[in-house]
Amino acid sequence: MAPATAEPPSEPLYALIDAATQRLQTADPVAASKWLSGGPITDPARVQQVLATVSAEAESLSLPSDYVTRVFTDQINATEAIQYSRFSWWKLDPAAAPTSAPDLSSSRALIDGLNQRMVGEIAGQWPVLHSPDCPARLDAAKAAVAADRGLDPLYVQALDAATRDYCS
Repeated sequence: MAPATAEPPSEPLYALIDAATQRLQTADPVAASKWLSGGPITDPARVQQVLATVSAEAESLSLPSDYVTRVFTDQINATEAIQYSRFSWWKLDPAAAPTSAPDLSSSRALIDGLNQRMVGEIAGQWPVLHSPDCPARLDAAKAAVAADRGLDPLYVQALDAATRDYCS
């Protein structure tokens, strides 16, 4: 994972998009853990826990919980899509499958911290997220983060999916 970068002043959504990208990048170690344990990619109980937590954080910051829930549902779906992609690849090329993975609880702790950071960024950037400039700002931030983190086409597509409702 690339080191965190400072938010460029011209990209107000950079920090939010960077956190969303880091959260997407947890898909690989989580997929490896699930592959090795034989666990399912989807975990409805965990999804509900995450959505309840971010919804409560949103309300504590006077954000509409339905907006935050929608944004995080997109984020979770994009992360799961990366995991499905990895599983598909490993089924086609078993030699490429992981032989070790970090403990799932450590990945989840990282995800929880990123979720909290993302909700805080949403609160801080609420005016930008609801401005006429949002689509252009979002595209600029995604391009900057993708370049800074060296995202491959799968991750660029996942980032597009994860952020599709940011400006709505």
